[in-house]
Parts: sequence; structure tokens; C-alpha cells
Amino acid sequence: MEKRQALNALSGVLFGLGLVAFFDETVFHQLLYWHHFYDKSTTDIGLVSDGIFHSFSWFATIASLFMFADLRRKNVFYGKRWIGGILTGAGAFQLYDGTVQHKLMGLHQIRYGVNILPYDLVWNITAAAMLAAGIMLLIKTRHGVKADA
Repeated sequence: MEKRQALNALSGVLFGLGLVAFFDETVFHQLLYWHHFYDKSTTDIGLVSDGIFHSFSWFATIASLFMFADLRRKNVFYGKRWIGGILTGAGAFQLYDGTVQHKLMGLHQIRYGVNILPYDLVWNITAAAMLAAGIMLLIKTRHGVKADA
């Protein structure tokens, strides 16, 4: 695989990670108050963990956009490959969150005091669908044709 193809995918993956983490943090942590990143301690610790999580999403997004700008400047940006990276990053992060952090580590749940099964199903099925679509798009564009840039 060419370096520029890998950078297109990596930039998309980082953007997808940052985008989903930002959405999770903003909607579920701050607007709905459904959970914090770390719910096994006090609310203050939960808020600090949210800040660290938010920093992660911000740095991933900024790193992605620097790579994106460099790819555009060099005229080697592949739009479909970048979209495949976004879906892969978003799906992988969400599936990791829904399985490892929610179930294996028990850091937090999507919601408390309700039947969690429908929430878990929507969360993980959406994640798996994004991941599968992203991987398929990355495989389809692995030989890269710049026509979609």
C-alpha cells in the first residue's frame, strides 16, 4: 500500500474517532447527563474523566485535520478512502466503547435505571455496521484512484 493511501485512511480513522467521541461526550455526557466516562467514583471524578475523554477527541480531530490539509496541499487526497477511514474509526471506537468499556471493564453504561438491552443493541449494531461499511470501503479503495478527490 502506498504511503499516501495509508495517510488518507489514517486521517479518516482519526477523524472518525474524534467525531464519535465528541458526539458521545456532548450528547450523552453533557446534554442528557446519562453517564460520565468513568462512573465508578464521585461526580467530580466523572467530570474530570469527561474532560480527559474530550481532550482525546479534540486531539484526534485536530491531528486528522492537519493530515487532511497536508493531503489536500499535496493533491493526493482520496475522498472515498477518507470516508472509509471515518466509518472505520467511528465504528471501531463505538464498538470498543460498547463492548470493552461498557461490559468488560464496566466503566460506565449508556444509561442507568432502565432496561439497558435496547440501548446496547442500538449502540453496538450501529457500531458494527459503521465498521463493516468502513472496512469494505477501505478494501475497495486500497488501490486508490484519485478521481474521487
